[in-house]
Amino acid sequence: MLSENSFREKRLKKELTVLGNASCQLAGATYMEIHQAGGGINFTVEHTRQASEEELFISLQQRLQCMIRAGTTLVECKSGYGLSLDMELKMLRVIERARRELDIGISATYCGAHSVPKGKTATEAADDIISNHLPKLNELGRSGEIHVDSIDVFCEKGVFDLDSTRRILQNGKDIGLQINFHGDELHPMKAAELGAELGAQAISHLEEVSDEGIAAMATARCSAVLLPTTAYMLRLKQPRARKMLDEGVIVALGSDFNPNAYCFSMPVVMHLACVNMRMSMPEALAAATINAAYALGKSHTHGSLEVGKQGDLIIISSSRWEHLIYQFGGHHELIEYVIAKGKVIYKK
Repeated sequence: MLSENSFREKRLKKELTVLGNASCQLAGATYMEIHQAGGGINFTVEHTRQASEEELFISLQQRLQCMIRAGTTLVECKSGYGLSLDMELKMLRVIERARRELDIGISATYCGAHSVPKGKTATEAADDIISNHLPKLNELGRSGEIHVDSIDVFCEKGVFDLDSTRRILQNGKDIGLQINFHGDELHPMKAAELGAELGAQAISHLEEVSDEGIAAMATARCSAVLLPTTAYMLRLKQPRARKMLDEGVIVALGSDFNPNAYCFSMPVVMHLACVNMRMSMPEALAAATINAAYALGKSHTHGSLEVGKQGDLIIISSSRWEHLIYQFGGHHELIEYVIAKGKVIYKK
């Protein structure tokens, strides 16, 4: 006779096969339950490995067009669904092609430490990344074949522990990559303290960040990339945006677009930040523009309308900019034009 946990895992595996990650989440399964049943990152890795580069590019192009229509002109694109060197490079080549060919600005992040590959321990996976992945990225970067801005690690209980995370991030920093990683999402890991110590540009998630971690990030000018859609979809407690803002942390917002948080719209993200994290509309606007650019190391060229910066802006059909946030899901009617580098890239 199956135990309740075994029955639940068997049902989750069946649902994953038929409908994928989203159906399990909407039915109430936790992130780690889905992960342990072979879903989550592993489910997407399998399908990413099967797809050709052309298929991945077409999919990426379509999704970026959706983001443009919602007003985004600069986006961070991560690898992380390949896990082997060859597959991670495949994803990074697709991102590089998009960066060169599409109108939207792209900041590329290498996330080979998104999950521990099957058959390896976290230590073995970290050794492989440090010994093989990063030297190859450095070589391709120097030759101009692939441009990568940042390095990411999923620092989490049951994935990469603090020691493995430290090793990977430090080695990435040593070859010139900015540190911008997952931290303190599902369990308190002291990731914020680690990021501050290593001079991270940004840390994402932070639902379980400690008071000490918040203080350390404020002192180190390490930005907090908060992800309201993730907390909403995974039924996590909300990041403590008000505490971070009051302590002087640079708070940014992101959509965290991925199979767990299928949202293209930063106006929706800003709305959720105001309602669920009690940010003001001006705070949400700054977090989605200048502070988000800072999190990518690009606030000197993006994120605000200033002389010498890139001409990125949107024009909306409203007497007040606040309606872009206030009208939940109403951005498609409000956004008339999206302009990047002074060029109209979307017209309603």
